[in-house]
Parts: sequence; C-alpha cells; structure tokens
Amino acid sequence: MAESLHTVIVGGVAGGMSTATRLRRRDEHARITVLEKSGHVSFANCGLPYYIGGVIEGREKLLLQTPASLHERFRLDVHVNTEVTAIDREAHALDVTDLTTGASRRIRYDRLVLSPGASPVELPVPGIGRALSLRTVEDTDRIHDAVAGLAPGVPVVIAGGGFIGIEVAENLAHRGLKVTVVEYGPQIMGPLDPEIAAVVEQRLVDRGVRVLTGTGVTAVGEDSVTLSDGTDLPADLVITAAGVRPATGFAADAGLEVLADGALVVDRTWRTSDPDIFAVGDATATPDFLTGDPVVVPLAQTANRDGRLVADIIAGDEVTLPATYGTSVMGVFGLQVASTGWSEKRLVAAGVPHQAIATHPADHAGYYPGAATLSMKLLVGTGDFRGEDLRDRILGAQVVGGHGVDKRIDIIATAMQSGRRASELLDLELAYAPQFGSAKDPVNMLGYVADNLRTGRTDLVTWSSIGDIPDAVLLDVRSPAEFAGGSLPGAVNVPLDDLRDRLAEVRDLCAGTSGAGTQRPLVVFCQVGQRGHVAESLLRGEGFGPVYNLTGGYRTWCDGQSSLH
Repeated sequence: MAESLHTVIVGGVAGGMSTATRLRRRDEHARITVLEKSGHVSFANCGLPYYIGGVIEGREKLLLQTPASLHERFRLDVHVNTEVTAIDREAHALDVTDLTTGASRRIRYDRLVLSPGASPVELPVPGIGRALSLRTVEDTDRIHDAVAGLAPGVPVVIAGGGFIGIEVAENLAHRGLKVTVVEYGPQIMGPLDPEIAAVVEQRLVDRGVRVLTGTGVTAVGEDSVTLSDGTDLPADLVITAAGVRPATGFAADAGLEVLADGALVVDRTWRTSDPDIFAVGDATATPDFLTGDPVVVPLAQTANRDGRLVADIIAGDEVTLPATYGTSVMGVFGLQVASTGWSEKRLVAAGVPHQAIATHPADHAGYYPGAATLSMKLLVGTGDFRGEDLRDRILGAQVVGGHGVDKRIDIIATAMQSGRRASELLDLELAYAPQFGSAKDPVNMLGYVADNLRTGRTDLVTWSSIGDIPDAVLLDVRSPAEFAGGSLPGAVNVPLDDLRDRLAEVRDLCAGTSGAGTQRPLVVFCQVGQRGHVAESLLRGEGFGPVYNLTGGYRTWCDGQSSLH
C-alpha cells in the first residue's frame, strides 16, 4: 500500500479542526497533523466573554476537545503550544518551535492548510503592557482572574467599541463594574450604519455603561488612562479591543500572496498562491458577494464551513468557494443586533446606486402580550454598478430589537444567497402565529415597500438625505399630540385623517416661488412610515408632485440624529 499523503494543519479551533475532523471522516488512512500555537486546540471562542461575565459557569464548558480526545476519536496528531516560525515551500517543510521547551524541529507536509487566526491589535501607546486583550483561553483566564479581584463599582476602561469590546463591556457590567467604552471612530460597532448603532449605544447607556466616541486611548497609567482629547479616566483594569490582524507573518515571509493587512489571498478552491497550501478562517480573504474582491470576514460559521469544504477538496472532490455575505448577530443587554451584506456607509463610499428602506414593525402580533418594536433596514440596488444591473437586488440588511432579530436576518440572508429580489420578499410564505410573528411578517413588509419602489409607487427619502431636496415642505401627518411631542425642524402638522379636507392648505404650502406652475417638493412623514405612505399615495392622486415619504419616519430620523451627537 502506498504511503498516505501527509496533511499538516496550522491552527485549530473552527477552521483548522473542521478541516482535520472532516478529512478523517473522508479518509481513514490519511496522515493528519495539527499544530496550535496556544494551549488549547478546540474551544468555544465566541463564549469567552460570557465566561468572564459569569453567564457561562464553568470554564470546562468552553473546552470542546483536547489533543488526547482528538487522537482517541479521530487519530489526529495534535500539538499545542507549538508555533510555526517558517515555511520552506520548496522542501514542503515547516520549521516549528515548542513554546514549552523551546526546542525546534522540522515537519514535512504534502498538503498544508493554514488556519492561524488573527492576533489582537496592540495600541502603540505608553503603558499598554498593563492592558489585557481577549482572543484565547489564556487571555480569558487572565481577564477572569483580574476581574475576580475587583470590587463592584471599580472603574474599567475598554479601548474599542467593536463586537468584542461591546460583548466584554456587557459582561463586565454584569459583574457590577463601572465600565467605560472608548471608541476612536465616530460610532461604536463600525460595520453598522449610524442610526442602527445608535440604538445599541442607547441600550448600553441605559444599563450604566458609559460610551465615548471620537476619542482614543493615548496612554495607560498605573490606575488611569489618558484620552486623545486630554481627558484622564480612572481605570483599575484596561482591556483593549481595537480589532485584530491576521497572524500570517510566517506565511508572508514565505512569499505567499497577502493583502495589505496580512490576510492570505485564496482562489475559488481555497488555494493560496502556492497550490499545495490552502487557507481558511480569520486569516483568509475570500470573495465578496457583490464585487468578488477579496475581503476578510472573521466569522465562526464560515470558518467551519470552509474547513469542511477544504477537506473535501483534499479528498478529491471538486468544490468551489462560496461568496461571502458576512451575516452576523450579537446580543447586548437583551437587545439583538444583526446584519448581512453591505452597510449603507459602504455602499455610499463605493458609489453603489441604492435605496435604503427603514421600517419599525412589531416582532410579533401587537395584540399578543410582549410585542416589541424592531428597527429594520433593507438596502436595495437602484442602478448599474461595474456593468451589472443591481435594480431590486438586496445589497444588505440590518435589524435591531428585543426578539426575532436572528430569524429575520437569516431569512433575508437566505433570500440574498438564493438570488431572490427585494420585491420578492413579499412572496415568502413564513410561519405565523400571534406569539411568533404577524400575518404580514416584518420581512414581507420590507418586500411590500421594495415592490412599491420597484414599480414607482413610492419615492423614499432617508433621514440623512432630506437636506438634498431643496425648498421641500415637511409635512407631518401624525396626530397633534404626537407632533407636540417633537417633530422635524420646520415641519407643518396636517394629520392624515384631516388631509383630504385640508388639501387647499397643502397646495398653498407647495406654491412655487419661481413662477407659475411650479410646486415645492413635499416630504411627508409619520412615526414609522406607514401613514406617510398613505399620505404620499393620496397626495400623488390629487396631483401633487414630487412627493417623498421619509422611510422609517420620525423614529428613524431621531435615531439618526442621536448618532450625530
């Protein structure tokens, strides 16, 4: 019998271990070696913040497999505390160092799979050595032990308001600590659009977490931090969550193609620029669904999926790398926030023609107890981009709310990946009972709006683009009581139920100032957009034009304004 090819996998956890275990299931006689730099090769890294916060009790629940258990079940040769320092591509060999003993050796491979993950970005500021970061089980132990020695009310500063920083903030607040999140950018959770991120920020503030944006940590003292605006904050504990960088230095040194941030570039079969070397996981750039350009999306689900498929390729199958949509969800003090595809910020920066649709439906039937409001945003293509017609194509979505967020984002993500158009969301047959949804599900409602947009039955304006409509009349069609509680600056209140009887008044408001026959454009709005659409249709039928409906209504406008402060 010919000797089996040797597959060496650098890195465990999601991508590496999925590759290793799938390859064993495909080939009982394959030689499989796994090299992991940390002391743990298989652990639930997404659960680490919740162990720190005490939500997950028992460290052992995070540890899924050990080298011994993996050998017993899968006959894998697993080495932890083992760092790859160099790749000799010509010799098909790795130089590795045992981090426990310091001993070095060389391991030969026939096929190499790189899944080294990413390392936390270390802020280049004085005193940063006192700060802790969260990436591995060892990091978790250090933070857990540090937090255990702190009394309630002790000040903690988290440098970075991304997903990890916000999850850590929530969990430290659960421990009774006084938490401040410092984010250098203009908003927390940068991948989200500002009006969605503002909802998350408000939930943090309501739960006692201080959020500072537009400033960064410039120095870490013995019991404080200094910010770029000159402020000194007390900080018995400092945690950095300023992002991660692909841990691919050894791969780049070997001449493998990488992006500017160090991410490994792969083709549609996960091969790097060396055909005998594959790459998966957080250190890999995969094709974006819209442009095909390589992007890094560090998500556990895609790492697990890609590891499985790479094993199939090594076993002889013909498999093609799927496009990346970046679907994600997280929880913050009982609030769920999720996204898929591109944000509006990204679409604007790239010059992609699009229209944002905002809605605020209840997560289930309003008459059933416990209904809560969702904030939903759907991004729909409206023209050509790079030679492709994007009209009515779903380009992205974001949802935030108390319940049912994950269900809705998964439906939209599935629709995107199956090629369903935005207006076709109205056709989806979704499960309904009063405690779970509505007869018109929130996803269907997005489809109704998209269909009106496609057929020209509505013209939408967003909270951020009202100023782009010169000399517009702002018509608030809510009740007088709602209007008295706050409205857009300069708006005139004509309640929807009075609108037909007050059309002459509206005509006077719209009378042109530059000659006979001209009309000022109308922007109508209500609380969330539904009454606004009825008013838009009525006014169009009476010959008014142009008429725009403020998508998401006054509520989305308020969220957007909140994000500016």
